[in-house]
Amino acid sequence: MKEQKTRKIQQAGTLDANVSVPPSKSYTNRALIAAALADGPSTLIQASRSDDSEFLISALKQFGIAIERTNDDLEVSGTAGELSPPDIEVYVGNAGTAMRFLATFACLAHGESTLTGDEQMKKRPLTDLLQALHSAGIKTSSENGYPPVKIIGGNFQGGRIDIKGEISSQFVSSLLLSSPYAKHPVSICVQGKMSSSPYIDMSLHVMRSFGGNVDTLSPSVFAVSNRDRYIGRTFTIEGDASSATYFLAAAAITQGRVVIGNLSDESLQGDLRFLKVLADMGCSVVHHEDTIELIGGKLFGIEADMNELPDCVPTLAVLGAFAKGQTAITNIAQLKFKETDRLAALSTELTKLGAEVELYEDGLTIHPRPLHGASISTYNDHRMAMSFAVAGLSVPGIIIENPACVSKSFPNFWEEFSKLEGRK
Repeated sequence: MKEQKTRKIQQAGTLDANVSVPPSKSYTNRALIAAALADGPSTLIQASRSDDSEFLISALKQFGIAIERTNDDLEVSGTAGELSPPDIEVYVGNAGTAMRFLATFACLAHGESTLTGDEQMKKRPLTDLLQALHSAGIKTSSENGYPPVKIIGGNFQGGRIDIKGEISSQFVSSLLLSSPYAKHPVSICVQGKMSSSPYIDMSLHVMRSFGGNVDTLSPSVFAVSNRDRYIGRTFTIEGDASSATYFLAAAAITQGRVVIGNLSDESLQGDLRFLKVLADMGCSVVHHEDTIELIGGKLFGIEADMNELPDCVPTLAVLGAFAKGQTAITNIAQLKFKETDRLAALSTELTKLGAEVELYEDGLTIHPRPLHGASISTYNDHRMAMSFAVAGLSVPGIIIENPACVSKSFPNFWEEFSKLEGRK
């Protein structure tokens, strides 16, 4: 079927809906790395079908890992850390987790690996991670720290590794996930401020679930044993909290109700903290055993430090355009290095809708103004498409360009979203 170039959003009245979100791509990709390195086979139950996960699966196969999908599960034949270097370049599109996780993973293969991606990926810096790998004995070459990057593996010494944490927590997770296979124990020391720290907690959870031994000596220092390596196991992937934010926001904007299935408040996913943000804005949250219910209320602007919830920022920025009073979103400089410069993109597209936006180096302030329809550029960024689709439930005439970009994280987003449209 020919992909739509645009999608016009249908307005909705007060929502009352039940929706399901896809499996977490963040957990899927971390579990894939651990399972690929493990001694023995693993089964990943309800694994993500997102583009990011599919790129990582394809890449891992190039390193000699056998992976088979059975319905919604992945069967991964572990390698006990014995990896074959790929015969050709490894292409990961614009999958940031794949590129970053594979950079350290490739250090374990005895030979040369070249990692590359699409044009946008070639604009996403890897300098801090590559410098950290150099200190651990790995030789690399790249275009000024940007992909494509060539990695000469087989000499991952370990020891103390200093890594800057401001740009992406994925750099730290990359080092963590492959460190049990270094030649010596690893001490990872994060320098400066660490962004998006809940994602580090997810990496630690996966490592320990597969038998890795990692101690958190402080919030910025991690000691990884190279004696306790991963053991194959069955690991269930939970629903994706990031994907849930769009449906929660839909209920908030329409002052309606939504129940999110396959998601528990016991999850380690940091984006569940977005529920507290919504409560601060005037919504009511009800936690059930394995579902989360949100009831929208009159929205009020807030000031929110979103450093630990960067993927929720586009959704919050859209909500801010509907709130009474200004919404200030701070401490999010890392958004300039996502699929696009999300700070600039959000400012541009919200202004198209009629909102007044102040743009800073590390944040945004949204001043609500009367909103109107517009054609929204998505910059091939899945989160721009999904967050602005929510605005169209209330504002007539919103058109989403390149709607297919949602497949990066949520392949069936439009199928689920259509359950909300047109409801009165």
